[in-house]
Amino acid sequence: MVSKTANVLTPEQLPTEEELLAMPESEYMNPVQLAFFRNRLKELEQEILNNAGATTENLRETQFVPDPADRATIEEEHALELRTRDRERKLLKKVQQAIASIDAGEYGWCEETGEPIGIARLLARPTATLSLEAQERREKRQKLYGD
Repeated sequence: MVSKTANVLTPEQLPTEEELLAMPESEYMNPVQLAFFRNRLKELEQEILNNAGATTENLRETQFVPDPADRATIEEEHALELRTRDRERKLLKKVQQAIASIDAGEYGWCEETGEPIGIARLLARPTATLSLEAQERREKRQKLYGD
């Protein structure tokens, strides 16, 4: 297990995505990589929380619009914004679980097979909990059995 202090790097000390991808497989989920993903997840978490605050402010600013068409447009925009925030709420939960898995020393490992998820996959989807192969198997099962 990696100590939490090893995950504390300044943004200037964090590697780039290219540097992460260039690291040898033997260094998978080393303290530098964990710090990179912790930073990326924390930024994503903050962005989601900021968006939620902006939505709250937008919804509080109720406007009286006498034209029914304009009123309908505003209501539809609010509904769309609320659906977006609901998706972000679900993503926030996954982001927080990923941060917790870094703390537990389990981040980056497939929860189904125990194999590495892979740096490239984590760069594309930092909340991934399954390797690409395990995810594909799960999706095939869901398609076959309607899970």
